[in-house]
Amino acid sequence: MNIVVLNGVPEGYDSRMSGYVEELVKALMTRGHTVNEFRLHEMKIKYCTGCFGCFVKTPGVCLIKDDAEKVCREYIQSDLAIMASPVITGFTSALLKRVQDRLIPAILPFVEVIHGEFHHPARYDTLPLLGLLLEKGDDTDDEDIDIITSIYQRVVINLHSELVFTRFIDDPVEEACHAIDHI
Repeated sequence: MNIVVLNGVPEGYDSRMSGYVEELVKALMTRGHTVNEFRLHEMKIKYCTGCFGCFVKTPGVCLIKDDAEKVCREYIQSDLAIMASPVITGFTSALLKRVQDRLIPAILPFVEVIHGEFHHPARYDTLPLLGLLLEKGDDTDDEDIDIITSIYQRVVINLHSELVFTRFIDDPVEEACHAIDHI
C-alpha cells in the first residue's frame, strides 16, 4: 500500500508524536508498504487564499508555489493518508489544517449532491482513504475526540474518501500496523 503521513506537529511543540510516527513508518516499510512522511513544520506551506485559481486558472494546480504542491501530488497518488497531530486546544494542529485546505486541487469546481448536500466532485478516479493519528494532551477528553472525528468524517465527504481509523500514539505501533494491514 502507498501511504503518505502528514505529520502536523508544530515546530518546538513538546510532543511524542514525531518519535511515534518515525517508529510507525519503519514498521510499515518492513511490512512492505511504501511510506512517505512529510514533517509539515519543516516545509514552506502558505495558507490557502481562497482564490479558486486551482479551479479556474490552473485546474488541479494551486497558484501558490510552495511545498504544498509536493504534498498534494503525494496525497493524490496514495492509497492511505494518515493525518498525524497532537490535540491542541481541542483539535488537530493549525499546521495540519493549513495543509488540509491546500488539498482543494484534488476536487473539481462543479457541485453534486452527496447525502442531500452540495459537494464538489473528485478530480481523480480514486483518492486515498484517511486515517487519524492523534496524541492526546493532558486536557483532551472524549468530547474533543468525538468532535475531531466528526469533523474529519465531514472532511472525507469533500475529499471523496473514507475515515478508516482514529488511533492514538498511546497504542502500540504494532497495533496501528495491524489495523493498517487490514484496510
